[in-house]
Amino acid sequence: MLENIFTSTLSSTATDLTLTNALITIVISIILGGLISLTYMYTNRSGFSQNFTLTMVLLPTIVAIIILLIGSNIARAFSLAGAFSIIRFRSAPGDPKDIAYVLFTMAAGLAVGTGYYGYAILFTIILCVMMIILNRLNFGSRKTTQRMLKVTIPENLSYEEAFQEVFQRFGVKHELKKIRTTELGSLYELIYTVTMQSSTDQKAFLDEIRCRNGNLDLSLTMSPSPINEY
Repeated sequence: MLENIFTSTLSSTATDLTLTNALITIVISIILGGLISLTYMYTNRSGFSQNFTLTMVLLPTIVAIIILLIGSNIARAFSLAGAFSIIRFRSAPGDPKDIAYVLFTMAAGLAVGTGYYGYAILFTIILCVMMIILNRLNFGSRKTTQRMLKVTIPENLSYEEAFQEVFQRFGVKHELKKIRTTELGSLYELIYTVTMQSSTDQKAFLDEIRCRNGNLDLSLTMSPSPINEY
């Protein structure tokens, strides 16, 4: 029965560009783009760009219209390919999840543009539900996070054992990556790679470190860079 529904949808789609086909394609593309955009906003409540959400609403329609214009005309396809080759995108690569949503919207627009209305709606609903479920399950999240800890200590403090007790008390795994002198050799700067539990009280941990290093400079980098950049 379901197969008959999709077959009837496809058979009713004309190969030539008509006003009815264009309107149906545009309406379905906008609806699917809005559904994908709402799913993205729901799964990214911590923050998202309004420009990106608006783009996801429009992108399926744009792709669908391009497919309608091309149709089965090979010469037209090469002409459009040449026209779009002059476009240069200068935005920096985004988050992998954002890229996945861009591909998602393009696939929906491609399906609608080729006349697979039923399958486009089916695939969009399935993938949106899957995105929501994975987000609710917090799939792929790490229970531990890696940070870069930079501590300045006076020259009379033994850096090998200075913070061992603090690390053990807070259950922080650590590895001393780099040591260098500052202030003409009067101070040492230690760079650790630390692995912390998500439940670790970072403020209390840093306060304990400050008590040991005499309240000298201290930093905890949330997105650690390679050591050779320091």
